[in-house]
Amino acid sequence: MTLESLIDTYGYLAILVGTFLEGETVLVIGGLAAHRGYLHLPWVVLAAFVGSLTGDQLFFVLGRLRSEKILAKWPPLRCRVERVEKLAARYRSPFILVFRFLYGIRTAAPFVMGMSKVPASLFLLLNAVGALTWAVAVGVGGYLFGDALQLLLGSVKRYEVRVFVGVAALGCLAWMVHFILSRRKYRKSQNKTSGKKGQ
Repeated sequence: MTLESLIDTYGYLAILVGTFLEGETVLVIGGLAAHRGYLHLPWVVLAAFVGSLTGDQLFFVLGRLRSEKILAKWPPLRCRVERVEKLAARYRSPFILVFRFLYGIRTAAPFVMGMSKVPASLFLLLNAVGALTWAVAVGVGGYLFGDALQLLLGSVKRYEVRVFVGVAALGCLAWMVHFILSRRKYRKSQNKTSGKKGQ
C-alpha cells in the first residue's frame, strides 16, 4: 500500500482519533498532507474539531462523575490535576479557551473542569470555541509548514515520506520526554510526602 492510498483511506479517521486523544502531531501531519494534496484542509480541520471536542467532553464527564475512582487508580494524575486546578481557579473561562495550547495538560484540564463547579453548558460552549480555534490554527500551521518545506527543498515529493516520519518521530519524542519528566516530578513529590510523614 502506497503513502497516498494509506492517507486517502485512513487520513481523516487518523486525525479524528489522534485529536480525540492528544492531537498536535497528527494534526500538523494532517495539515501537511493537505498541502501535498492528499487531504482537503477544511475536512482536516473539521475532523480535528470533532475529535478534540468529543475527547474533551468525555474527560469533562469523567471528571464530574468518576474523579475519585480515576485518581485512586492513577495516582500520578494528581500532580497534573493540582497544577491545572490552580490555573483553572484563577482564569476559569480564558483557561477553558486556551488549555489545548498548553502542552501536557490537555487531558487533565477538562477532567479538572468536570471536577469543578463550572456549568456543563458553559464548558461545552467555551470548549467548542477553543476546539475550533485550535483545529484551525494547528491545521493551517501544518499546511504552512508544507509551504515552508516547498520553498526550502524545492520538490518535496521525494522527501515526503521522511518528512511525515520525522514529524511523527518528533511528536513521539516530545511526548516521551514529557512523560518521563512527569513521572520524575511525581516520584519527587511522593518522596517529599514520605519524608514529611517520617519526621
